[in-house]
Amino acid sequence: MVVMNIPKKTYAKFHLRLFWSVIAVLVLLSVCFAGFQYMREKQHKIELLSNKLTGWNDSIDKELNRGVPLREAGSKEVSRISVMDLSGNILYDSEAPNIENVENHATRKEVKQAIEKGSGYDVRRRSVLTGDVYFYSAKKYDNYVIRSAIPYDPVLVSNLKVEPLYIFVTVVILLIFIVIFYNVMRHLGGNINRLNDFVAKVENGEDVNEYPMHFSNDEVGEISRHVVQIYNHLQKTKHALVSEQRRLLEQQEQQSRIKKQLTQNIAHELKTPVSSIQGYLETIISNKELSPEMLDNFIEKCYQQSARLSSLLHDISTLTRIDEAPGLIEKAKVDLSELITEVCGDVAFLLKEKKIKVHNRTEALSLWCYGNRSLLYSVFRNLFDNTIAYAGEGVDIYIDCNTENPGLYYFSYSDNGVGIPEEHLERIFERFYRIDKGRSRRIGGTGLGLSIVKNAVLLHGGTITAKRRLAGGLEFVFSIKR
Repeated sequence: MVVMNIPKKTYAKFHLRLFWSVIAVLVLLSVCFAGFQYMREKQHKIELLSNKLTGWNDSIDKELNRGVPLREAGSKEVSRISVMDLSGNILYDSEAPNIENVENHATRKEVKQAIEKGSGYDVRRRSVLTGDVYFYSAKKYDNYVIRSAIPYDPVLVSNLKVEPLYIFVTVVILLIFIVIFYNVMRHLGGNINRLNDFVAKVENGEDVNEYPMHFSNDEVGEISRHVVQIYNHLQKTKHALVSEQRRLLEQQEQQSRIKKQLTQNIAHELKTPVSSIQGYLETIISNKELSPEMLDNFIEKCYQQSARLSSLLHDISTLTRIDEAPGLIEKAKVDLSELITEVCGDVAFLLKEKKIKVHNRTEALSLWCYGNRSLLYSVFRNLFDNTIAYAGEGVDIYIDCNTENPGLYYFSYSDNGVGIPEEHLERIFERFYRIDKGRSRRIGGTGLGLSIVKNAVLLHGGTITAKRRLAGGLEFVFSIKR
């Protein structure tokens, strides 16, 4: 991925560029508004003056209708009065004693507007007849047009002048807005600069997990804080993924080592009974004159080794099933109290041979769970087999269950036999681990019983530990999910 190094100064004056751009637009709009308002106010005053002159024209018309002569009609406030027909020919002009020489006024702006629209005015035009500058206002009547005019002198100019108060108000409002907007842009610039510093630190590979988020309390500051938080969250997620990936790799390597070791152990464990069976059979085949007693002895030993081989294969199959396809193991409601009683009955003959007494305190309890009955049977059967094989003769077995936890059953399986040394306790659940390898093989153990116990307990949502009893012997404490 290509990283673009954007210079910091590109962002350092961003808020100032934005500020001056907005202010320029605002000033332009204010000037346009002021100009528009100026023209509007001036036009308004012109129209007021034109309406006033139009009122004078109406007064003259009324006097003419009453029969007042043209020379006597008119307001004293009007400097000049003109009357013309609808073709623009002058009928009377107060400033022209001889109207024969006065040209047609049909082309005059105010007269043309009056003939076409009924009224009109012209703000500032020099008279051809007198040479003075006038403000003209004309109005059309039935048979003629009356035009009044007043001199466009300094008094009139002053009257038409627009009051500058609105300009002052506009400037004050503009200045207030500039101050407010500058403060807003200053906060915006601060947020952008801090965010830019954060990006620069990220680009330089610096630690930004504890980056101080001193952003302003506005939308931009909130967005900046979210950007930093999202980045920190992504970094934490990235580190978590890397750690999880590393853990999975280590777990895969460990599983690979375990599988390799398990394969070696399986090959070694299978080799012993197979070699024994092969040796006995070779002896039988090569010695045709064996006595019936010796032949029966060899056949019995072959049977024992084949039984051991069958037990070993069964245990390997059970562990493989738990390891490779735990989700495919069928589960149903299981009565653990009944199951423990069943196991006690199945090993009753072996217990009697070793003079072992069982104290089962779960018979009167209602212990229902959701699990695989075959695996749960293996848990208790392997514990019994372990005691029968290694605890010695004349021992007692105690089975208890604590039902106070609403989610788990806590079982205690203990005996008062010979026990095992402390240093072996942490490893007795390992596959093919034996404290006394020679004795275990003579007894017929596969070395997988306690490993099956642990994996079956884990599959049923529990845990298991082993410890030495103070009074002697061994105790297994394990839980099973209800």
